[in-house]
Amino acid sequence: MIRFLLIFCGFLWCTISTAVAETPNIEDILKRADDLYRREHSIMEMEMYVKTSKYERKMTMEAISLGTEKSLIKIITPSKDAGTITLKVDKNMWNYLPKVDRTMKIPSGMMGGSWMGSHFSNGDLVREDRFSEDFDATFLQVPGDKGEEIYIIEMIPKPDTPVVWGKIVSKNASDYVPMEVSYYDEDGTLMRIDKFENIKEIDGVRMPTSFLILPQDKPGEMTKITYTKMDFTTKVDPKMFSLQALRK
Repeated sequence: MIRFLLIFCGFLWCTISTAVAETPNIEDILKRADDLYRREHSIMEMEMYVKTSKYERKMTMEAISLGTEKSLIKIITPSKDAGTITLKVDKNMWNYLPKVDRTMKIPSGMMGGSWMGSHFSNGDLVREDRFSEDFDATFLQVPGDKGEEIYIIEMIPKPDTPVVWGKIVSKNASDYVPMEVSYYDEDGTLMRIDKFENIKEIDGVRMPTSFLILPQDKPGEMTKITYTKMDFTTKVDPKMFSLQALRK
């Protein structure tokens, strides 16, 4: 999720609000998509709403990152989960559970498991594939086609890319702001749709401040992330990304 949260946490410092070239390089769009929330350092506050067939839950949390290698997410509410921290360093991931004062490393066999009951998997938080480097991309539509001012890009993973998707299709506004990303399995079945919403200008960059994950094999279910604070200027102490610091 960090990829999606910062995407996720983590999924792009794209979409600078300047004029767009008439015939953009497809790699430029994908690089901006890759770097939308990625900066040298960031501090974000967010709300997460999860709806499944069995429960609904709301959480507030703080996410802090240093480059793309180090990040952590601290749960603020609800009280029963407060203080729980997920730490990611490179491709390693740990959960700190304050009630028992215990740190647990997430093994590779649990990377497919749900993170905090959401539609993010543990693997989403540590995955570092990049659209611009790990996929072969093709324009399916450019602004002006069908009377729509959007880009639609199809991405097929390269043979050595460690992803579960057979195809990804992204939809971006004419200024490259991401609107929607659809994920298909290797059989071509649509499995998940991510929708990006509430576009705002942050430090001169237009970006979504909320997004939805809609699992297509579970109708009616969803996870929504809403950023309530996005700080890309405050310095981050590298020492906080350690197992020892989790207990402080």
